[in-house]
Amino acid sequence: MKRFHCRCGAQLFFENHRCLKCGLDVGFDPQLMIMVPVDGETSVYCGNWSDHGVCNWLRPRDNSNHLCAGCQFNRTIPDLTLSDNLKRWASIEQAKKRLFFTLMELRLPLESGWQSPSKGLLFDFLDDERSQPGHYSGSFVTSGFCDGVVTLNVLEADDAARAAMQSEMLEPYRTLIGHFRHESGHYYWSLVSDDVESKTIFKGVFGDPKADYATALRRYYHEGPNFDWHSSFISTYATSHPLEDWAETWSHYLYIFDALQTARAQGLITDAVEEMTIAERIVCWQDLSIVLNEMNRSVGGSDAYPFSIGEGVTQKFEAVEEVILRLQAEWIS
Repeated sequence: MKRFHCRCGAQLFFENHRCLKCGLDVGFDPQLMIMVPVDGETSVYCGNWSDHGVCNWLRPRDNSNHLCAGCQFNRTIPDLTLSDNLKRWASIEQAKKRLFFTLMELRLPLESGWQSPSKGLLFDFLDDERSQPGHYSGSFVTSGFCDGVVTLNVLEADDAARAAMQSEMLEPYRTLIGHFRHESGHYYWSLVSDDVESKTIFKGVFGDPKADYATALRRYYHEGPNFDWHSSFISTYATSHPLEDWAETWSHYLYIFDALQTARAQGLITDAVEEMTIAERIVCWQDLSIVLNEMNRSVGGSDAYPFSIGEGVTQKFEAVEEVILRLQAEWIS
């Protein structure tokens, strides 16, 4: 994430809708990729802000769609008449918009399913019995990706519930933005899965994407990962199937890109992440993540980045970048 400033000189944050120093109404302009004053003439807030107090992105005043470019990707939002769902949806939108910022910084294709039914992306934010037992008795919603749609269980926006699931699943890291990054990896693979060169790159380091998925998942949940998984995989879940390995690696690629961009914006490093090679990014991130982990431990928190990057994972990061370059070339052309 980059650093933004109000015209009064105060620092603005990506989620701000008002400058905390001068009180100016501000919002994020996805065309300019910066925080700007809301003039009310050429640009206005997204309709989800005026209607629900959710989202600080701007849209052109003369646009026929009352939603901003980011909220237009939503197919289903939570039922706002149910308890806690407005707060949960606000957290979901913040995480989704941070994902979008990184995707736009990487110049990746980003069209909604309404714009492009065959290749676009949509989001369903759904409840089930766990979050709303009185309304969805017997239902169970699994977060995932299928046919251009990312589904997210709204309960993932509940910090206590997410922490309980993290403990139950023995996961060292489980966040809203982590879910979005992971599922975006599945989406972008769907865009290149028929590309011969991309398939060759994939098979060379991840394996066969067409390996039986159900069988692989059953084996993973029954047997777990091999004892030496750290040398070739970024997480235990990455060992379950080549497609999950891809999505986990893609997620961490975005994680590191965003974190290093933020670190430079805050003066912690001097080099721009866009100018680094994959090898340089990993070395820089390894040094920085040690500092972050030690800082977190000093204040009684858990590690900010509880992962290690071995040689095998480095090769997978390189493969992800090769596919990203192909996606960029197709989008720009």
